[in-house]
Amino acid sequence: MSAEESERSKLPFEPKKRQKSPKSQNKPIIKQEAEKQVAQKRTYTKEEMAIPKVVSQRMIRRVAGFCGVPTFFGIAILVASYLLAVYAQIKLPAIAVLLVNMGLFGLGVIGITYGVLSASWDEERVGGLVGLSEFSTNWARMVEVWRETRQKNV
Repeated sequence: MSAEESERSKLPFEPKKRQKSPKSQNKPIIKQEAEKQVAQKRTYTKEEMAIPKVVSQRMIRRVAGFCGVPTFFGIAILVASYLLAVYAQIKLPAIAVLLVNMGLFGLGVIGITYGVLSASWDEERVGGLVGLSEFSTNWARMVEVWRETRQKNV
């Protein structure tokens, strides 16, 4: 395990890497390098890579709330503006209805991301109602993985 990987906090459901046995310290450097390459190419099963059901259900509930509410209001604004125009002869400016809808649907799209990142990824911990601390933790993990991936590809 490299120093970078040990510094990064692992996800609660992230597959664990095997620890090297003390015997491997006595092996020639060539064999150690070959073992590192084999360990890096190890593929994980679907069960090892899957997000636990408890965590995925938590994510779905949060996405439904943070995405569903603004999207519902966006559709309701369209219906309300139509009903006002037809039955009450109140014509709202089309640009105002458009901008409000774009804003609400945009919040719905952002709500998908926030819903996933604000859920606690730890199976035993439910997390807060709004999830600000979970969001900052999960965002930091995601950015760190992006940086590691970019460094490996350079």
